[in-house]
Amino acid sequence: MKLEMAQREVLPNSVTTILRQAILKGDLVPGQHLVQAELAEQLGVSRMPVREALKTLEMEGLITLEPHKGAVVNELTIDDIDEIYELRTMLESLALKKSIPYLTDEALEELQHLHLKMLNTFEKEEYVDLNKRFHAISFSGCKSKRVHSLMARVSHGIAKDTPYVIPGQIEKSNREHSVILKAISSKDAERAASELSNHIDRTRKDLIEVLKQQKENK
Repeated sequence: MKLEMAQREVLPNSVTTILRQAILKGDLVPGQHLVQAELAEQLGVSRMPVREALKTLEMEGLITLEPHKGAVVNELTIDDIDEIYELRTMLESLALKKSIPYLTDEALEELQHLHLKMLNTFEKEEYVDLNKRFHAISFSGCKSKRVHSLMARVSHGIAKDTPYVIPGQIEKSNREHSVILKAISSKDAERAASELSNHIDRTRKDLIEVLKQQKENK
């Protein structure tokens, strides 16, 4: 097992990202046992952030923590991805539709600012952070706690790491964000929700294609 060594202090969220990417890319295979001590040594961190990362990955359904055995990588099937993205399409488009009428001028300005920063960065780590903030602000006007809770449970953390997995994801997302942002700025909730659905569905198709190619190459 070969994982990217940390070049700086790695926090639990960073360890989670590294391990999640390894699972999505197939570097960590279904059935593989993950030993905390080995992961900590390879990543150059203590066991604490590794332990926290494994807890998060179990919640996302990517691994199973077995008593007295440690963590085991689960199989992420095409059907799993398909279902996750189908649910995301419905929930996130609903959240955006509910959010737009309540977005403040400050929120709209911040969305424009984040979009411009995303257009001008080539660093995947920075892009992932900006993208997360962009979508969080776009949903911030949604008052439904249930919708927000369901979105958090469904996403499985996979969505934010797709720039590391899907070729050309940043460029595609930037184009799609531009259309979504235009609809949000115009307060056209129906159009914005529709374009967001298209954005999520396109990502679903691209991710499934990548996973199929990985399976064929094994």
